[in-house]
Amino acid sequence: MRVINTVAAVAALLIIAGCDESNNQAQQGGAPPPPAVTVATPLVKKLIEYDEVTGRFEAVEDVIVRARVTGYVENINFEDGQTVEAGKVLFSIDPRTYQADVAGARADLIAAETSQKLAASELARLSKLTSGRTVTESALDTARQEKDAADANVAAARAVLARAQLNVDFSTVKSPISGRISNSRVDVGDLVLGDANPTELTRVVALDPMYFVFDLSERDYLGYQRSHSTGAMANARDAGVQVQLNLSDESDWAREGVIDFVDNVVDDGTGTIRMRAIVPNTDGVLTPGLFGRLRLPGSPLYDAILVPDSAVVSDQAQKLLLTVDSEGKVVSKPVKLGPRAFGLRIIRSGIEATDRVVIAGLQKARPGQQVSPQDGEITLPTDKQ
Repeated sequence: MRVINTVAAVAALLIIAGCDESNNQAQQGGAPPPPAVTVATPLVKKLIEYDEVTGRFEAVEDVIVRARVTGYVENINFEDGQTVEAGKVLFSIDPRTYQADVAGARADLIAAETSQKLAASELARLSKLTSGRTVTESALDTARQEKDAADANVAAARAVLARAQLNVDFSTVKSPISGRISNSRVDVGDLVLGDANPTELTRVVALDPMYFVFDLSERDYLGYQRSHSTGAMANARDAGVQVQLNLSDESDWAREGVIDFVDNVVDDGTGTIRMRAIVPNTDGVLTPGLFGRLRLPGSPLYDAILVPDSAVVSDQAQKLLLTVDSEGKVVSKPVKLGPRAFGLRIIRSGIEATDRVVIAGLQKARPGQQVSPQDGEITLPTDKQ
């Protein structure tokens, strides 16, 4: 029994000693250290913000070539799809009927001019006789009327001849502009009409330069107007604002143009206003109907605050950046985001250039929490430098 009591006492002492050791270890370890996060001040860089819109290329000149006289097609003098110069003969319409009209009109003019000369000679003769009282005033008035009628006949004959000559000229159809021609809509031997519903022969579009037509939202348009009224930006209506463009298979903005037209009304159905840029087409790639992207300056040159997109936190509809204050505590700051630039996100408002923004370890940072900030740096992506 004495042995049992001794064993029990020893066991109790061991348990008490173990508890004391655990308490000592807990006291020595203390609370876990604050989590480490990487912080950096925003990158500040001078830039111009750009607004991007989608639009379509159009020809500066786009002409539907139609017949101006009725007749049968004798010749087609171009290859479908080729480039033509202004004044090139495209079609020949049988001119013989109109040439005969010219001959008849010319003969009528000769006859009218002959009658005019006779009437003028008679009037001159009677005028001399009137001075000697040999001819009455009535006869002289009749001569004057005949002379006036002869003059009118000559004028009418000349008009008929001019119209007949125009028909002969119109039987040779020439390209009104330089550009690329479409295919022929008629064949040799077809009858074409030049009446109130003239026959379409082909189409020619100018190639260089080209128009780029796009619609700007009412909100963006008002922003430009406000900036112009304060003198911060040029007026697109009269200052030739420079823009950059690209096609669907182009990643850079190598093409440049100038705004040359802003419409005078905002469409009440779409809430947009039509604008247009004129763009050189020196490489001949641009074709009417192609879609493209255009970017135009949305701000003057200014010092922009940039952070990585990965540093932006979403809280319902609000965008936040987590910053660390001088005491090492996390502070949440609501921000207003701008577009991307140089691979980073523009922050329009909400932080200062001196704030220390959490750029790594966001999952370990909570507003109000104590953290261990580690210095980092925000740099431009390699392909944006």
